[in-house]
Amino acid sequence: MDAIEFVTRYPGYISQLEAVVKPAHLPAIEKLRAFDPHDIVKQEHYFNSEAEALGLIFRLFLRQISR
Repeated sequence: MDAIEFVTRYPGYISQLEAVVKPAHLPAIEKLRAFDPHDIVKQEHYFNSEAEALGLIFRLFLRQISR
């Protein structure tokens, strides 16, 4: 998966995460939703799998809730 595909799928990844988190963590989801996915990955970035892309989203989420 290349960076363009990641950017395209980013809103869906956030929605998937939102569906499984506790309501108390919804503010962190909204912060992730506000991020521009172009700022998260560079154009030449490549993911070996969709799981790797989801892992990046999960790490971003964990950073948000640990603040």
